Amino acid sequence: MSFDAGLILSYLPQILTGLGVTLMLWVAGSALGLAVGFLVAVGRRYGPAPLGWLLRGIVEVIRGTPFLIQVFLLYYGGPFIGLRLENIPAGILSLTIYAAAYYSELWRTGFDAIPKGHLEAADCVGFNQWQTLRRIILPEMTVLVLPSMVNMTILILKETAILSIISLPELTLSVSAIGSQHYAFVESFTVLALIYWALVEICGALGRRAEARLSKYRFAA
Repeated sequence: MSFDAGLILSYLPQILTGLGVTLMLWVAGSALGLAVGFLVAVGRRYGPAPLGWLLRGIVEVIRGTPFLIQVFLLYYGGPFIGLRLENIPAGILSLTIYAAAYYSELWRTGFDAIPKGHLEAADCVGFNQWQTLRRIILPEMTVLVLPSMVNMTILILKETAILSIISLPELTLSVSAIGSQHYAFVESFTVLALIYWALVEICGALGRRAEARLSKYRFAA
């Protein structure tokens, strides 16, 4: 029994198509989750208390339940409340909601880590709230939370594999189908692991590069 590389190569177009779907889901879910998570963090920090309590409750529920269950409830349970989504929109929405809950906590940590002295200095020079947010808070907090953001983005990449349960033609479903058809599970899952590993390494490298470029905003505690 040997590793059949030729079988994998013969299915390369199918694998690349699945990879493209995975990348689309990953980028869309991460970007939307990052934006929504920031809005949630802002709402919890600057909004009225009832809004903060509501957002906190939603975040805790999402973080306290497995992503697999969330996908099932959204895709199969959505029609009960009039929400009918195709598998790709359902996948993106699931990733967005899941990512937003975790990103919001990272943004909130970044807000809390800004030294009060920097905010007081912004007041002294006449910055309004928007100027303080744009010129002081955002640059400094981005540096602080960037490593955690990169780690979370990598986790979101791995979570895209779960979306295969709703017959979404992403990488995991495409490659595992090859193994099922030809009983070539070693070949298919080895290739699947290598592709995910390569994507994780690329994401990590880009994160380290971004961190180096933003290092000028570092401050002494």
